[in-house]
Amino acid sequence: MTKVLLIYLVSSFLALNQASLISRCDLAQVLQLEDLDGFEGYSLSDWLCLAFVESKFNISKINENADGSFDYGLFQINGHYWCNDYKSHSENLCHVDCQDLLNPNLLAGIHCAKRIVSGARGMNNWVEWRLHCSGRPLSYWLTGCQLG
Repeated sequence: MTKVLLIYLVSSFLALNQASLISRCDLAQVLQLEDLDGFEGYSLSDWLCLAFVESKFNISKINENADGSFDYGLFQINGHYWCNDYKSHSENLCHVDCQDLLNPNLLAGIHCAKRIVSGARGMNNWVEWRLHCSGRPLSYWLTGCQLG
């Protein structure tokens, strides 16, 4: 129940403020509640670094790539492979509409990111994570966050 309440409160806060950004520590709490700490060997700091380098914690970010495909949400999940954006043929490997990845409750994006990370390449699917997070000390991402 606490997990649902926290996610509800965070999404309500974002909706009330019409904000698309989530704070680092609020995101850390949600990721922890969704059991991402240690998921497939990645720490909460890895996930926070990924979200920052991909979207700067912007839940509603949409980016057009050079190939004409689009990336969506906090983790910048690609519409050609992972979600259906109804713009072109999509593999839709996460079985989700790309617009759902922009939802302030974060669950669709988290579940899809977990599916991506569960594959053979893990977080290496994200170029920005490879360039800016992989193999680096990342514990500072949790500095000041009160996690249970």
